[in-house]
Amino acid sequence: MHTVQNILYVMTPHAYAHIDNATVRIDVEREKKLQVPMHHVGGLVCFGNVMVSPALMHRLADEGKSLVFLDESGRFKARLEGPVSGNVLLRRAQHRLVDDATRTLEMARTLVLGKLKNSRTLLQRAARETTDVTESQQLDRIVLDLAASLRATQQADTLDALRGVEGEAARNYFGALNLAVKPSYRSQFRMDGRSRRPPLDRLNALLSFLYAMQMNDCRSALETVGLDPQLGFLHALRPGRAALALDLQEEFRSMLCDRLALTLINRGQVGERDFDQREGGAVMLNDKGRRSVITAWQERKQEEITHPLLEQKLPIALLPLVQARLLARAIRGEMESYLPCLSK
Repeated sequence: MHTVQNILYVMTPHAYAHIDNATVRIDVEREKKLQVPMHHVGGLVCFGNVMVSPALMHRLADEGKSLVFLDESGRFKARLEGPVSGNVLLRRAQHRLVDDATRTLEMARTLVLGKLKNSRTLLQRAARETTDVTESQQLDRIVLDLAASLRATQQADTLDALRGVEGEAARNYFGALNLAVKPSYRSQFRMDGRSRRPPLDRLNALLSFLYAMQMNDCRSALETVGLDPQLGFLHALRPGRAALALDLQEEFRSMLCDRLALTLINRGQVGERDFDQREGGAVMLNDKGRRSVITAWQERKQEEITHPLLEQKLPIALLPLVQARLLARAIRGEMESYLPCLSK
């Protein structure tokens, strides 16, 4: 159980949340694990098989506080709210912001800055860890290129210009990612640029699978706070495309997905036996590979880090939820600007 920004997150399987006088009490196997005054709880988010008493449901509804159900992996299932809800006003503010070209550009710029800073941090770490002087120098050059992209991001005066800067930076970043793979594994995981539909090599296949899981987490987080996942700032609006979820995902790509992919490769936890090649050159994780990656992903999400803004320890699984709430605050105008989560 964790409380973040007055939202109570219940992640323990078979936990039971109920009212005890003027408090929310969480029991596991009839033993009290947590008790919080009701007036300190701004909402309740339940992961997986968590039971909630009818009395607590009614109390939350009466006080206009949300009750959200996610499955064990964090995918959004449902949200229950009473008649008093800020979601309509939040979505109205979201629509207004998207219709304002200047504010949309500033929001998109912040999202790109977060992505590029985290990408740069990953390559800086790779440059420190390699024992090959030439490769360290190559990585340092790409790090300098990304620093130039960060400056160009600040100067971009249109969305198209900003997307151009982001695209060029991404090409430089993915071009250097091979150097973050240990030499003994490079023959199995050679990447020749980013390929998606379909992935054409094992590293791309691994990244695409992790990005898909992260995308679900980001979409769930936006649904949880009441934002419209379809209405984004950086990614263009298209029917059926969760543009805002793609926006939110950007800061997590290198920070969580790419870093985990490199860890799995460099520790020998995934190898060529975990992938199949299909007609047309597509490369996909097979059943065994998917099971290994999903297990590692879930284990990684349970690790705790200190959030750089909140200065509070919390599981990685909660990062998208925290960032979605910060994004909602920025959209409402309660914060001067959105603050991406930056890795160290």
